[in-house]
Amino acid sequence: MPKELARPSWEEYFMAITDLVAQRATCVRRKVGAILVRDRRIVATGYNGAPSGIRHCLEVGCLREELAVPSGERHELCRGLHAEQNAIIQAALHGVSLQSSMLFCTNMPCSICSKMLINAGITKIYYREGYADSMAAEMLSEAGVPLVQVAADEGQDR
Repeated sequence: MPKELARPSWEEYFMAITDLVAQRATCVRRKVGAILVRDRRIVATGYNGAPSGIRHCLEVGCLREELAVPSGERHELCRGLHAEQNAIIQAALHGVSLQSSMLFCTNMPCSICSKMLINAGITKIYYREGYADSMAAEMLSEAGVPLVQVAADEGQDR
């Protein structure tokens, strides 16, 4: 009799989809994907990259890289939007409320994205890797938004 494989949880399915969304990213430093889920349905997706109609960093290079700006600092020195920001904007463009939604993201949100997610009504955040921004975790905790780190699957390249 064949051995039954353990069925992944719905959280693991959504993280796998988030990893796939990240492959669309146009950032030369890090590929980040985000999906917003309500009632176990995807309502919006986003990946990090330049605004619509603007040349991407893959084409023009990375100013942050040129200036050696550390991760988590000087967000204004970037052509791109974060994956979470693009997911929120996608929902707004299509008239989709994010109230009571959950975020799945390949990285923990920065403080700027955390403020946006709190005000958008996000109730829980699942993420794979940390981020160099301690203020984000403090604000999310104060707002009562739980952070859940999800380990990468074995064999998954990161």
